[in-house]
Amino acid sequence: MAFTAVSVVRGPGQLAAMVVEVTKRIFTTPFQFREFLEQAWFITSVTLMPTILVSIPFGAVISLQVGNLTGQLGAQSFAGATAVLAVTREAAPIAAAMIIAGAAGSAICSDMGARKIREEIDAMEVLGVDPLARLIAPRVVATVFVAVMINGLVIAAGIGGGYFFTVIVQGGSAGAFLSSFTALASLNDLYVAMVKAAVFGWLAAIVGAFKGLNAGGGPSGVGRAVNESVIVAFMLLFFLNAVISAIYFQIAPPPGL
Repeated sequence: MAFTAVSVVRGPGQLAAMVVEVTKRIFTTPFQFREFLEQAWFITSVTLMPTILVSIPFGAVISLQVGNLTGQLGAQSFAGATAVLAVTREAAPIAAAMIIAGAAGSAICSDMGARKIREEIDAMEVLGVDPLARLIAPRVVATVFVAVMINGLVIAAGIGGGYFFTVIVQGGSAGAFLSSFTALASLNDLYVAMVKAAVFGWLAAIVGAFKGLNAGGGPSGVGRAVNESVIVAFMLLFFLNAVISAIYFQIAPPPGL
């Protein structure tokens, strides 16, 4: 029983320790700017097209559902505000998190896992090079940067899709759609969405790196680590999304009509 309890606690404890160590190294060690640029470009290349393909139907579905609901309630003039709230507060950060964790996090995990089984990480440690500062920290910062950019792209596509389907497809009023933005939504919603995207990208990168650095058993072990990293990242991201939303609503309650 004691062994089982230790095994259950060891993994989350090691992950939490790595979160602290990587975050510390971002601010206390010389930053690898060239590695950051290379990884930011790589992460953008593997996430940009999925983001575009996801954001367009994502915004369309939300806009159609919100438009139908507001029409049934006789509140068609608030279709713009509700679409913006749905996309900005929850949909865009979650979509960005899923893309980052599924594409960028798995790529980081496979890269670190391949380096681990080739004993490159051990060689770096023998030479006195800190893998966390040299490899992990720039990847984490790059993932955070790209996650914020992707979040902005999804928000823009969602609002654009909401305008198209609410005004053009469903025959709503363009003036009412645009004027209702400030009725329920505010800049604080955009700020918290960007904070969510940054936190999600930061955590997804660290989870991927953690699973990759602890991979073993050859190429099959790297494959298992990639699968585990995506699952763990999704679980943590949805949990953090609920926590951040709950804290935000306590600090900045939604305005009344």
